[in-house]
Amino acid sequence: MSQTAGHGTGGRVRTRPDGSSRALSEAYDTALLDLDGVVYTGGHAIAHAVESLGTAREGGMHLAYVTNNALRTPDAVAEHLTELGIATGASDVITSAQAVARLVSEQVPAGARVLVIGGEGLRVALRERGLEPVESADDDPAAVVQGYGGPDLAWGRFAEACYAIARGVPWFASNTDLTIPSARGIAPGNGAAVEVVRIATGAEPRVAGKPLPPMHRETILRTGSERPLVVGDRLDTDIEGAFHGEVDSLLVLTGVTDGARLLAARPEHRPTYVDADLRGMLAGQPEVAPMDGGFGCGGWTASVRGDELALDGEGEAMDGLRALCAAAWTEAGDGSCALDAGKALSRLGL
Repeated sequence: MSQTAGHGTGGRVRTRPDGSSRALSEAYDTALLDLDGVVYTGGHAIAHAVESLGTAREGGMHLAYVTNNALRTPDAVAEHLTELGIATGASDVITSAQAVARLVSEQVPAGARVLVIGGEGLRVALRERGLEPVESADDDPAAVVQGYGGPDLAWGRFAEACYAIARGVPWFASNTDLTIPSARGIAPGNGAAVEVVRIATGAEPRVAGKPLPPMHRETILRTGSERPLVVGDRLDTDIEGAFHGEVDSLLVLTGVTDGARLLAARPEHRPTYVDADLRGMLAGQPEVAPMDGGFGCGGWTASVRGDELALDGEGEAMDGLRALCAAAWTEAGDGSCALDAGKALSRLGL
């Protein structure tokens, strides 16, 4: 368990990844897994994901899939995961649509109409809370809810949101991720669509999704986890969400975060553990130890030399990256490391 995290240990700032003598799948009761960039990308399973998750589940770890993507319903997500070879029920899926629907239900009367700017996932989540989804600002909605609606969401939907918000109707957003991974690359996410409405209205939405507390609350309520481990690929949603929820996290490098972004991470974006992919759940994590003038992990030693991060030795690439994290985060303190890490990361092939 985390001993150096800046969120659960009296405000101390994390300066290096933690080690674990036990496999993470044994040390934690539940994995709170992001989907896009962690389990799959563009509908296809990421390498080693299916086998790793199956092994973790067989060993007794509860798997819960936590996504900021509000487009698909939990049933649809569970069906997709099962088709990929990961046996999943709808109750194992938690979406930002569910989190924002709960948030709305606490602010408007039971049975109220809610203008939906998004997909079926939002509509199902609102009905689950006893609210009535509507399509027009002229339907007298008590709230506006905006979530990812897919690449074909019509431009006129943003206009409907603007008409209602201009009348004083409160505005909610499932999440504000600016981008979303796709099979062809990085595409605009719900956050980009939210910016359209924000610019047009000057209003600010109440946001439910990662990294904010409503999403973490929804996840804990639905899973009942006592020792959760957040597993994600994004520093600004998955890892920051774990930080605010005061739980440990594992960053995997199968999505949007690369080595350079990780080394420059601010305290709230520094994960407890770092690994290449979901196989990291099945193993212990090596210690990163202070050494004369630097930090060692495996066969590597990382240090600061002038305006650069330096890496000496040889071994597994992830061990080198962990050592570099320690050097970079220690140098940065409660800020962001600006040292040049290009040569060191190149040695690791990252």
